[in-house]
Amino acid sequence: MKKEDIIDSILSLYNDLDGNTVEITDDVYKRKSPIYDPPLVGFGDAHDGLFDEYKKTAVIGPWHMSPEEWLPGAETVISVFFPFSEDVRRSNRSGDQPSFEWLYGRIEGQAYIAVFSGKLKELIENNGAAVCVPSIDARFRSFKRGEGLDGYSDARPDTYGSRWSERHAAYVCGLGTFGLSKGLITSRGIAGRFTSLIISDKITPDKRPYSGIYDYCLMCGACAKNCPAGAITIENGKDHILCEKWLNRTAEKYAPRYGCGKCQTGVPCENCIPVKGCTDSASSAG
Repeated sequence: MKKEDIIDSILSLYNDLDGNTVEITDDVYKRKSPIYDPPLVGFGDAHDGLFDEYKKTAVIGPWHMSPEEWLPGAETVISVFFPFSEDVRRSNRSGDQPSFEWLYGRIEGQAYIAVFSGKLKELIENNGAAVCVPSIDARFRSFKRGEGLDGYSDARPDTYGSRWSERHAAYVCGLGTFGLSKGLITSRGIAGRFTSLIISDKITPDKRPYSGIYDYCLMCGACAKNCPAGAITIENGKDHILCEKWLNRTAEKYAPRYGCGKCQTGVPCENCIPVKGCTDSASSAG
């Protein structure tokens, strides 16, 4: 498939697929709102040297699988970013507890992305390419506190990671750079979710408009100030153990949902790239 055809298919699927809605209560009436705005799409070379860098312990670790390991014959990585809608983001800007809309977007929204990814996989396969979606592949694993990494001597009790990182794939594909909170700041900001596909078709990769991993971050500390767990500092970045403990508390309180998102809302990078200048309300949020 051509790049333009894949982008058109992604946008058509976004418009047609059910599940991208959440019920919003505004004072005395209710209405339905999208969970996500239209997605951003980026293309990367499956043989990009950064995927080798990701296997280094100082970056992710040797447990991170390369595109070729996921899909023999891989040529292209496609990253898709789903920005949370204004309604979802606005609901979560105040207080130290996650809003219902954010919790719903985090869980039901992720389920929507999983279905979306499967449908897109089928569509591309029907056009003749081999496809792997790591996030819904049976081989996918995430690791917390080094658990499940017994075979790797460099794993530590504070090691958090997975066999495939959506944010790092998005970085390769030119969609954005990391922030202090370890989220990825895209042209639509940091508040959203990612998926990615690895395909056997060779498509010209998008040029990365950055060279450093934190080029889009102001290092302003707004996310650290918002974090109810105190898990983020300008000096040390994000403490995944403290973050996980807080998320576990929300899981107990809001089961079957969980989430937080305070480092993604009410911050200058909520839905834009602040170092490039923001012209809408998100630039002054928080």
